[in-house]
Amino acid sequence: MHLLARTDEGELVGYAHVDTTDMVDGPSAELVVHPMHRRHGLGRALVQGAMAVADERDPGGGHLGSGRLRLWAHGDHPSANALALSLGFERARVLWQMRRSLYAPIAPPELPDGYLLRPFEPGKDDEAWVELNNRAFAEHPDQGRWTLRDLHVRMAEPWFDPKGFLLVEADGRLLGFHWTKVHGEVHARPLPAGAHPHAHEPIGEVYVLGVDPSQHGRGLGAALTLAGLRHLRDLGLDQAMLYVDEANERAVAMYTKLGFSRWSTDVSFRRS
Repeated sequence: MHLLARTDEGELVGYAHVDTTDMVDGPSAELVVHPMHRRHGLGRALVQGAMAVADERDPGGGHLGSGRLRLWAHGDHPSANALALSLGFERARVLWQMRRSLYAPIAPPELPDGYLLRPFEPGKDDEAWVELNNRAFAEHPDQGRWTLRDLHVRMAEPWFDPKGFLLVEADGRLLGFHWTKVHGEVHARPLPAGAHPHAHEPIGEVYVLGVDPSQHGRGLGAALTLAGLRHLRDLGLDQAMLYVDEANERAVAMYTKLGFSRWSTDVSFRRS
């Protein structure tokens, strides 16, 4: 859904995009106002318009006025924070985007003896992966509550590629995973009719990385990260990115050690 703000003369001075396609996390919105037309209430009007769209279209909302909505601010700006809080949103997450060149050396992954690295097998690993994911993210408000349906929604996306969904197991039990993703014009299978690729050079992503809590300290996170980076490099990509919570100091330290640097900061506000 596209929301436009224009002057009386028809000049476009504000824009908001509301994405209502995410069946798992609900709608999200982003907006921009022309610098010469700020502080005139246009940002507030666009957010209120996005809230109205969420009320109408959110499949997770129970009744009018209950539509979920995530509002993203790219850059931690005081004005964006003030606007979101004044409209009943709360700061939910502060994400760092980190990036790394895939031209730089990528060490081979080292796993403990008896541990096997292999790709995800749709139909075979689904339930075991959901259980592992929810153990790995038990303290996470969103990622730790996935169901089989949530997984299958993602698996139906055109970017899904099981060869880039890497698992570690030992004695037949899944213990860790690195789910990679490619943004851009490289896709695992043809796009559906009417879909459009991203208008930028392809870039790989560390989409989700998780390790069973019983395996912390064994180096599985680093090994899985390296294996995923090698997979992305083998696809011909030259850069990888990831998002990590600012407060997750252990993950930030690991990714920094593996060659990632902070690229930008995004703040997610959630309708309370």
